[in-house]
Amino acid sequence: MRDMGHNNQKKVAAINDLSGFGRCSTTVLLPIISYMGVQCCPVITSIFSNHSGYDSYFFDDCTDKMQPYIDEWRKLGLEFEGIYTGFLGSHRQIDIVRRFIDDFRTERTTVIVDPVMGDGGSAYSTYTEDMCRDMRQLVSKADIVTPNVTEACMLTGTEYREKYTDAQLHELAGMIAQLGPKKIVITGIRQGSSYISNYVYEENADGSVNARRLRSKLVGTTRCGTGDIFASIICADAVNGVPLEKSVRKASAFIKECILKSMEYDIPETDGVCFEEVLYRLKR
Repeated sequence: MRDMGHNNQKKVAAINDLSGFGRCSTTVLLPIISYMGVQCCPVITSIFSNHSGYDSYFFDDCTDKMQPYIDEWRKLGLEFEGIYTGFLGSHRQIDIVRRFIDDFRTERTTVIVDPVMGDGGSAYSTYTEDMCRDMRQLVSKADIVTPNVTEACMLTGTEYREKYTDAQLHELAGMIAQLGPKKIVITGIRQGSSYISNYVYEENADGSVNARRLRSKLVGTTRCGTGDIFASIICADAVNGVPLEKSVRKASAFIKECILKSMEYDIPETDGVCFEEVLYRLKR
């Protein structure tokens, strides 16, 4: 069975886990990308009753089911304007995703990789050095990558530090660009107790570079899922042709509004942010 009109609407293939409670990963990606006018087609890597930040949770690994699931999409002749990848839990999953990109990428596909590997200067417990190497190979296939500072250091073999100058961030982003992607957003850079910033780096076709740090007022505390919200907005905007810097500003402002609303409702940090209450603001 081929096309039959399946490709008449913009689509993103979103490859990530699914947590039934605790807003993160696919639970966040699907409504946000859909609300921004792009069909979101999930590929589930694993299922959690609630994410691993809680004391206990149900978990089911979907690795063995991923390829047969993807094979059915190939039979339908599906094409995607965007391919987004989030947390990947094993070498096998990263390998499946690399092949997915090779098989489904077309000249109009934008590949967005959020290399979920660590935070706070440390790799997540599931990440081995071999998986870090695999992630570098996956990043080489991306058009846009959205690492936090820890992940940027892991991708480049750079020692993590607490504070960064613009020149140091520029060097980090440039090293990631050498892996392949031309658009890099280093996210969640703390500036004291008052501000948080993102460093946006874009290589142009003529070899020139546009880069700048975008700063915003820090509100509340760290909450799960905000990185997924950020990457979702970047992904949908990229498919819709929105310039990267404008998209980063939008994503940062939206997350700030989500956090403020969650504080107003006294939502536990583990439960993420109540983006549902302010989702309409993405249409402004």
